[in-house]
Amino acid sequence: MPGREEHGSTVGRLAATVERLRTEVRAAHAAADGRALVELAKGILIERLTCGPAEAARQLAALADQAGMSQLELAADIINQASQDRLSQAAGEFLARTGRPAEAPADAPPSAAIRLRTAESAALAAADTQAVAASLLAYALGPLGATAVAIWAAGHDASLTLTGHAGFTAEEAGRWCYVPPGVATVARHALSERAAVWFPALSEADPPSIGTRDAACGRVAVPAGTGGRIVGVLEICWPHPVAPQPPQIQRQIEALAELCAHTLETRPVTGTRTDSALHRDLDELVDLADGLHDPALVLLPHLDADGNLTDFRIRHTNRRFVDPAGRPRTAVSGALLLEAYPMAAGDSNLFEAVERVYATGEPFRAERMTLTALVDQVPLAAVADISISRCGGSVLLLWRIEDEAARLASLLQHAQRLGRIGGFEENVLTGEVTWNRQLFTLHGLPPTARPVPLEDLPAHAHPDDAVALGRFLRTLMHHRRPASTAFRLHRPDGIIRHVRLVAEPVLDAHSRLLALRGAYQDISAQHWTEVALAATRDQLAHTEQESAERNRLALQLQHAIMPPARAPFNAPGLNIAVRYRPAETDHLVGGDWYDAVTLPSQQILLCVGDIAGHGIEAATSMIVLRNALRGLAVTGAGPAQLLTWLNIVAHHLTERITATVVCGLYDPVARTLRWARAGHLPPVLVSGDRAVTLPLLKGMLLGALADAVYEEGEVRLASGDTLLMFTDGLVERKGSLLQDSLDHLMATAKVPTVTLEQRLDRLLTHSRADTDDDTCLVGVQAV
Repeated sequence: MPGREEHGSTVGRLAATVERLRTEVRAAHAAADGRALVELAKGILIERLTCGPAEAARQLAALADQAGMSQLELAADIINQASQDRLSQAAGEFLARTGRPAEAPADAPPSAAIRLRTAESAALAAADTQAVAASLLAYALGPLGATAVAIWAAGHDASLTLTGHAGFTAEEAGRWCYVPPGVATVARHALSERAAVWFPALSEADPPSIGTRDAACGRVAVPAGTGGRIVGVLEICWPHPVAPQPPQIQRQIEALAELCAHTLETRPVTGTRTDSALHRDLDELVDLADGLHDPALVLLPHLDADGNLTDFRIRHTNRRFVDPAGRPRTAVSGALLLEAYPMAAGDSNLFEAVERVYATGEPFRAERMTLTALVDQVPLAAVADISISRCGGSVLLLWRIEDEAARLASLLQHAQRLGRIGGFEENVLTGEVTWNRQLFTLHGLPPTARPVPLEDLPAHAHPDDAVALGRFLRTLMHHRRPASTAFRLHRPDGIIRHVRLVAEPVLDAHSRLLALRGAYQDISAQHWTEVALAATRDQLAHTEQESAERNRLALQLQHAIMPPARAPFNAPGLNIAVRYRPAETDHLVGGDWYDAVTLPSQQILLCVGDIAGHGIEAATSMIVLRNALRGLAVTGAGPAQLLTWLNIVAHHLTERITATVVCGLYDPVARTLRWARAGHLPPVLVSGDRAVTLPLLKGMLLGALADAVYEEGEVRLASGDTLLMFTDGLVERKGSLLQDSLDHLMATAKVPTVTLEQRLDRLLTHSRADTDDDTCLVGVQAV
């Protein structure tokens, strides 16, 4: 079968050729991706071995063969060992955790070290921060699941400028191209905290940022800075909530932020400063400090060998500089801040404030901060107002040390102004009189006027105050003792002011009078306030007396008609008991009333009512309706007709009285009670162990309308039945339903008692009413 062997041999050759070409293509791609890393490793070998490029290439190939790895992986290791930076550390740890072993297939994905170095080389070769963002997303952050990257540059005023982005639309980036100072965003949060901030899933409570319209997206913002100064923020976005990342990933992201800081420093964007511009800024800042009227320090960052911020060098002290310890400018200028002021790192947190301003660019202001310096190992403190701001790469520190004497003088001046006090001093030997500004204002004189001596003061006072002023002057000048007085001062503008004058003599060692000094105080407002208060007290006392008299008369009138306690009332076929409880406060004398009387027809009139309002008007209105109802009942009309007539009386024949009432006529022969109601609560019938309210008959309260119709009901009372008629003061309770109070009343009423009086007393005792209203209760028991 020679044809078949030839065919098989041909197919095998084609397959081998395809596989070879695929291998070459993969190698070409790998070489293209790592060419920058290989060239960087060659440069390191050239520097270490002091050889040429060709020799460095041969050494790299030989070392790769000896180590059994590709030149690309060896190049990454050489760069890692040479740089020993945080990016190398993160790459090494991540490579140890997930990296590709030497025997991995050629088509395996690049290791973490290769990805990071590829991103680094691409970023270093990028023309702008936009390309840096694309490189970071493509080579380092995309494999972590991130879908978008934003690089923010921090301005000297703590503003944020979007200098590079990837994964966001141009429209979205245009909306977030600039964030002014003070606006809270995710990147601002990282800038203020000076640390990486993680948002596993953004919510409405979290600060906004670019691309945050999609809810629950994960976000991390990492400050990018070197040497203690933050030059920008790296912000990374995931399209979904992101779980807490392991420390290796966090260090990898922080290393990428340092790479962004290097990019922002070497390729400044609009609004940032180049090295030459920073030098110009420093010179301008020194000139500015020399022109200030407050002590000022110009500080420059001081870094250690690893590039970490450890202190600030005092670059310049201006001409106004005053050291709290009294040292000259030359002793402080050029020294480190913590060397010159070691207590700045103590309780005042001054160093922390300077460090924060330098890092973020946000100015710092504080009043009455303590500055401490050491003099011969003894701390010397001074209180000062502090102002710290950053200008380029420098920090301007201003302080204004308080002058205690000036501060106390200012406080005294304000106290004199607020208290309307003016001070004076009078030299008895020379006759010179010195006034302060407040005293000229008090006397109504211009500051250029001649002060008034104490001896001439009676000529400027009210004539009735001459005696008091004479006594004051004798005590002060002749008896040489401190004295005080009050008088009415006549000012040149015709205004009279009430003034209190206090003075003391100044004596020498031989008790001779040298000077007089003291103070005037304008007490006009206090005087007129006291006069007004006295008049108000008199008027209030008179009003209280009138009110008490009115309440006393109303209470006497009410008790004369309806005493609080009344003996049982005996009527044919009935036992009647009454309880009346006045309001708890005397000023709430009310209009509750009751009546129980035997009519000429031998029927018994029973009624309970409540007049709207309190006071003597309510008491007199109660008497009007009570007597009117008695007179109308003599006609023999039924309860509904009686209420109709009583409504006419209330509406037309009085000053518009309004009242509620329940009225009943009991027939002892038929043992029936006919009753009607006018807006009042219906009676409660207690029969055996049951208690129910009578039907709610129709009937409007008295006096509301000119014409009103009232419905009449009838109930038969068996022997032992008890009917309870009451006003709302027995059941009304704030914040409670009326029906609940009625249910409690009926539950209390059906408890058996020996006598009717005991039942009424029990109802009053267990009443839950809390409205401080009068309470009227009438009990009727059939025998």
